[in-house]
Amino acid sequence: MASYISSNANRFYTALESAYGQVPAITAANRIPALKLTVRQQLEVADRKDKTGSRTFTGVPAGGRRQTSFEVRTLLTNWQQGTSNPSYGPLFQAAMGGTPALFAGGTAASTTGNGRLAFAAPHGLSAGQAVSSGGEIRFVATIIDAQTVQLNVPFTAPPTPGAPVGAAITYAPATELPSFGIFDYWDPSTAVQRLLCGGSVDQMEIDLNGDYHEFRFSGQARDVVDSVSFASKPGATQLQTFPAEPAVGAFDYTIVPGNLGEAWLGTAPTQFFTITSASVVVKNGLDTRFKEFGSSLPQAISPGDRTVTAAFELYSQNDPNTQGLYQAARQETPISAMFQLGESQGQLVGVYLPSVIPAVPEFDDSKNRLQWKFRSSRAQGTLNNEIAVAFA
Repeated sequence: MASYISSNANRFYTALESAYGQVPAITAANRIPALKLTVRQQLEVADRKDKTGSRTFTGVPAGGRRQTSFEVRTLLTNWQQGTSNPSYGPLFQAAMGGTPALFAGGTAASTTGNGRLAFAAPHGLSAGQAVSSGGEIRFVATIIDAQTVQLNVPFTAPPTPGAPVGAAITYAPATELPSFGIFDYWDPSTAVQRLLCGGSVDQMEIDLNGDYHEFRFSGQARDVVDSVSFASKPGATQLQTFPAEPAVGAFDYTIVPGNLGEAWLGTAPTQFFTITSASVVVKNGLDTRFKEFGSSLPQAISPGDRTVTAAFELYSQNDPNTQGLYQAARQETPISAMFQLGESQGQLVGVYLPSVIPAVPEFDDSKNRLQWKFRSSRAQGTLNNEIAVAFA
């Protein structure tokens, strides 16, 4: 007898595509933690002007253009650092564009109080890459020489000579964006299974200080196909049969509380403990080639101007650092912003914006303590360097 399907009996997998709309192969390692996947497909319906002899709508012909949009929400969980990528790495790469840069780790030779870090051997790092130590993540602001870097802010507990400097993988922007597939499997296996192909991220949002650290990705896709109505369409997915779910492997459900982390703000970055909420948003101004003759599905993605913004709220205090933020906003002086999510190795995410002009804050006096609300302050850069996101 048929029964209802539990909304928890659901597993998601994701992987980058080798070409737009070409469904990738997946394994158990491609499984991602997710809260929800929303997919909407709409047919482009044009008004019929032909004379039918009545006022009754007589329908539209099959084969018209289809537009598919999606949103997926996921949470910060453990990253097994023996693997080359966090499981949801394809989503971050699709949002940012650049090939992730992996720092495998090193050994500290010396450190200084202002954030200069020397390695015992050539580091191979580049500006914008991340390193980690003692449950903290930091970004390389400047390369001093082959063995020395200047970090954006110093470690709270600098590594001593001979101590290991932890691995980190960094995602940076690029001019072009890759596409990805999302596989949506349900129990029982005879239920409707779905596959989103040609996924492209138009907006990525990273939220801080919620119940848990949450990431949201939304955008357009080429198509969504399912196991029930699946028909072989070589021009659409290159699949002859609907892909079966990989053998379910071990999966770590450890998630990170949203209150754990650090915030560093200012022209000379200072750690703030008064942040009540914050978010970083990347918008890609995405467009798809779906108006061209000969196809009912999009043929490619075309990113537009990138917009990176940071918004944050904090309690106002009568101290130089808080007042410095207000002065920077009034004088339109760029500041740097770095948010660290988590506080344990393997559960760290760093978001680094080297140059942001903060919006003049709104004063919110509706509660017992005065809060300042810095709305959507836009990040800037020179060439694909206005933001970096790293895992450690």
